[in-house]
Amino acid sequence: MGKRGFSLYDVEQFMREAGAQQVTEDAVVDLEKELERLTEKLADHALRYAKHAGRKKLIKKSDIMLTRHGLV
Repeated sequence: MGKRGFSLYDVEQFMREAGAQQVTEDAVVDLEKELERLTEKLADHALRYAKHAGRKKLIKKSDIMLTRHGLV
C-alpha cells in the first residue's frame, strides 16, 4: 500500500462537514483516491502554466488560480 495523500480521518471529517451523518469505509477510501487524482491533475496543469511562464519547477498561486478556472 502506498503513502496516502490525505488522511482517511480528514476525508471522513470533510464528508461529515458536508452533511453526511454516516459514511462507509469504502466511501472514505474512494473519495480519498478521487481527491488524490484531482490533486495530481491540478498540480500537473499548474506546472504547465508555470513552465509557460518561464519557470521550470516553481508553481505559484497564480498558476493554481489559472488551473482552477480551467477545470471548473
